[in-house]
Amino acid sequence: MKKNKKKRQSDKIGFSNSKLFDLILSVFRENPNRKLNYKQVSKTLKVTEMGVKIQIIDVMKEMVTSGVLSEGQRGSYRLLEKLSTLITNIKNTNNRGSYANIDEENEVFIPKEYAQFSLAGDEVEILLFPKRKNKQEGEVVSVIKRRKEEFVGTIDDSSSNYFLITDDKKISFDVFIPPKTIKKEYLNKKVVVKVEGWDSKFKNPIGKVVQVIGEINDHDTEINSILYDYGFSPKFPEKVEREANKIVEEISKDEISKRLDIRSTTTFTIDPKDAKDFDDALSVKKINNGNWEIGVHIADVSHYVERGGVIDKEAVERATSVYLVDRVIPMLPEILSNNICSLKPNVDRLAYSIFFEMDEMANLVGYNIKKTVIHSDFRFTYQTAQNIIDDRKGRLSKELLLLDKLSKILREKRKKNGSINFESSEVKFVLDNNNNPIDVYFKESLSTNHLIEEFMLLANKTVAKHISSSSGGSKTFVYRIHDIPDGDRISTLNNIVKKFGHSINNDSSDKLSQSLNKLLENVKGKAEQQMVETLTIRSMAKAVYTTDNIGHYGLAFKYYSHFTSPIRRYPDLIVHRLLDKYMHNGDSANKESVEKICKHCSEMEKVSSRAERDSIKYMQVKFLKNKIGSIYEGVISGVTEWGLYIEITENKCEGLVKVSSIKNDHYVFDEKKYALIGYKTKSSYQLGQKVKIKVQRADSDKKQMDFVLV
Repeated sequence: MKKNKKKRQSDKIGFSNSKLFDLILSVFRENPNRKLNYKQVSKTLKVTEMGVKIQIIDVMKEMVTSGVLSEGQRGSYRLLEKLSTLITNIKNTNNRGSYANIDEENEVFIPKEYAQFSLAGDEVEILLFPKRKNKQEGEVVSVIKRRKEEFVGTIDDSSSNYFLITDDKKISFDVFIPPKTIKKEYLNKKVVVKVEGWDSKFKNPIGKVVQVIGEINDHDTEINSILYDYGFSPKFPEKVEREANKIVEEISKDEISKRLDIRSTTTFTIDPKDAKDFDDALSVKKINNGNWEIGVHIADVSHYVERGGVIDKEAVERATSVYLVDRVIPMLPEILSNNICSLKPNVDRLAYSIFFEMDEMANLVGYNIKKTVIHSDFRFTYQTAQNIIDDRKGRLSKELLLLDKLSKILREKRKKNGSINFESSEVKFVLDNNNNPIDVYFKESLSTNHLIEEFMLLANKTVAKHISSSSGGSKTFVYRIHDIPDGDRISTLNNIVKKFGHSINNDSSDKLSQSLNKLLENVKGKAEQQMVETLTIRSMAKAVYTTDNIGHYGLAFKYYSHFTSPIRRYPDLIVHRLLDKYMHNGDSANKESVEKICKHCSEMEKVSSRAERDSIKYMQVKFLKNKIGSIYEGVISGVTEWGLYIEITENKCEGLVKVSSIKNDHYVFDEKKYALIGYKTKSSYQLGQKVKIKVQRADSDKKQMDFVLV
């Protein structure tokens, strides 16, 4: 069924003055240079009742008093307001309209009828109207760049016309599909529709079907629908695959002669059990002065992916591999990501390596950066490596135990320097043969996870510092930055944690990081742990890629980049190219073009995270579908004016308790306290609070779960 299309005109009696004000103003804004009287306005609004016409006269006089209209002879009026425009991006949308930022502190609301079908992420030119009651409204004059032109959904054929009903319920319009373009195989399927006409004179954009994804409610169809909806194709274009298949795996003698050959050095990888793309490997070697040489070896993707080539263009467009609940959509074709570039055991591979000289206490004596050819001796999973460390015996136990010792010292030093340590558990599903989830478990971090993390952090930090120091910061480079937390959010967090006997010191950035680490340590195992951890994460800024280095607050690093995952992150591939260019005394790269790619990669990182969350949500809904009526313990994970989001403790599934379903009082949303507070009883439901819920509904189409409190 098509979504309701709101009509501006009405002949019903009983308009409020406020509603008439808006309607009349819209008439004058569409006729900014005309003089109009009440009869012309009434006719435009299709008002026939004399009572409403008299009301229109009164409201127009009120608009004169407010300075919106000026009155001329014979009761004619003209728009008086002065308008200004700005170029900005749409922040978010709902069924009423769109929101965009004017500046850091102010936003503008664009009613749906003035939004020109704009969506979150679109770059638009907005006409700002004068403020009314401290509310800023505006109109989209033009959409400069649309972030999204392809939409996933199903075709409604309940009438003589055809409309795409989008899977994304935040989109307030349907897409009209001309009947002559419809084929039988499009119906009752999930499809991708590309919009070809955005004319706001029509009620709907106009599009055509460009892809049939598959059968509705089929598992693969639903997962692929998520990918297409976020702009990721599960398959690579044929020309990209053809180009990748031309690449020769065998390494030539000429190439080996140009590199440091360390194939005889003990080298190994530690990765997840199901990993296929091995970005990084480690080596350990005792050197003559008694210190250790720890090698961090990263797949040399830049050797195989030519800048500006067919594969490179596809990679920069994707910007990242996408990790969904049951599959990985790689940034590079599989022949590269899982084979030629992957640092698999028992084969020679090209790498970009950093050799760290360290003493027994993990003090860094020096480092060396080289292009290498390596030969991985063994592939560990995190668990198999952990077992050897725990048992203190097994294959390469000496090397693993040393790295475990050094990594723990590095981790402790980083924490003392102000690095904020967030612990997180990853949700995993056990699937049956039909891809239905039959169980949920939490993948906890092992000591070996931290081992790899510490040496990758060290490599990333070293590369960023090396380039910045050697060039005096003058050469364009890709930094991974993280700004200091928002002061207002920290103040709000401090006010909440004080109720539990904790406090936060925000006198300086150093004291704040130490204070937050102490807070996170102190709440472990306590009732308020979930709430405090959630609020602390939300108070943090988002890490992004940029050419302007301000350091990484969360890690307490003055210099930081991403160098260690070029198979799955495009910024790392740029870093490899720039590092090689500058080590051969090349000129600085064009700052503007690199910054543009940085912004794109930062955005695609967020998009891929949303796709991952949607795939998890889809699987959670499938998991709870057979558990309607079941009662669980949970924690309030989000509070809004429309209800409470509850995360079930047992399985991390999250659903909504609608505020309308809480019957014992009228509850009001307190934004500062992250709580719903009863109007009469003053009882409250606050973020982090433990509750019991019953599963009421699990909707696979909307990827929504509804709970009720018990």
